[in-house]
Amino acid sequence: MNRRGRLGSAALVLTLACSGCSGSAAVPKSATSNPTGPAHTALPIRPQVGGSAVPTALLPGMPAPLSPTDVWAADRPGLLAPAVRGIPERIYVPNSKSDTVTEIDPRTFKVLRTFRVGHEPQHVVPSYDLRTLWVNNDLGNSLTPIDPRTGLPGRPIAVRDPYNLYFTPDGKHAVVMASADRQLVFLDPHTMAVQKTLPVPCAGVNHADFAADGKTFVVSCEFSGQLLLVDTAGERVLRVLRLPTRPGKMPPMPQDVKLSPDGQLYYIADMMSDGVWLLSARQFTLRGFVSTGKGAHGLYVTRDSRQLIITNRDEGSISLLDFATHRLVAKWRIPGGGSPDMGGVSPDGTVLWVSGRYHGVVYAIQLATGKLLARIRVGNGPHGLAVFPQPGRYSLGHTGIFR
Repeated sequence: MNRRGRLGSAALVLTLACSGCSGSAAVPKSATSNPTGPAHTALPIRPQVGGSAVPTALLPGMPAPLSPTDVWAADRPGLLAPAVRGIPERIYVPNSKSDTVTEIDPRTFKVLRTFRVGHEPQHVVPSYDLRTLWVNNDLGNSLTPIDPRTGLPGRPIAVRDPYNLYFTPDGKHAVVMASADRQLVFLDPHTMAVQKTLPVPCAGVNHADFAADGKTFVVSCEFSGQLLLVDTAGERVLRVLRLPTRPGKMPPMPQDVKLSPDGQLYYIADMMSDGVWLLSARQFTLRGFVSTGKGAHGLYVTRDSRQLIITNRDEGSISLLDFATHRLVAKWRIPGGGSPDMGGVSPDGTVLWVSGRYHGVVYAIQLATGKLLARIRVGNGPHGLAVFPQPGRYSLGHTGIFR
């Protein structure tokens, strides 16, 4: 959620089955000691024919997946692309209220430098080719490039309303989530020159992820409680879905979007519904809901593709969801409270790095146990931090969606 006002939305009520959470052998014993209470769980999911996650016909120019059953197979520890070898591992933190970026050494938990960028930086986004990090200066109407080999910023490029930034799986386009302008703006991925502007029928476009075949992508609209299905090559909106209001909750406010490893589902974090929606990737219909915690916000896949990490910003907790069962298997609260927002997983998969949006800090959390390893002071309003480099052959944008 950014600084703009919340717009109300009418919604239908969806009734889903209710079930308790269960443990999972994929999680260390210490991680299953404190699962959440009852959760609204998913409706039955029909397996795909042949168990294949990725259709044979892909978006032209898109690299073929490493696995036919796991879209995240390229994100295993050690699978660093040639373009990032030798780049020092750093945590890049955009401080939205300070107009700065802070760089952290993850080995020492020490701040290396802080430098000024444009007005209200929201996210630090790895480029498709992994050679540049782009700081999204939303109110400054600019993108500041960072050279990840030196950690130093370059000359800003003028781009309107760059709240968030993505890249199509074929590498042909950058896509700006122009939240205030109600547009998706397709750009040259290197020069950031505008190629096409697509008005959208919703308010607050902010997060996205791409289908297993790359031909479509789903966009969340936080201020109108809607989801968009967008044709990647055709650059047009195919369908619009309004999320229902859950009983006893405020109207929905969808945030981060993440595709399941098998490519069948999208998980949609919803801050006002306090959990994640399950959306069929094929039918673009809701399949269920899982309660995770107040202010569900950021979504990240573990390096073994077994679990989804959810940051619950409004209650200062992290939840783990098992992809195989669609149930929560752990929940960790940040000692003393916190506001975990956006971040990423360390290259070896052992640490979750996440910004503390309302506390001016960054958290380092051990994924095997949920232990808080460090709380590092940064600027005001830290938001979409990026862990870089990470495994993966190319970046789809945001704080690091690598495939």
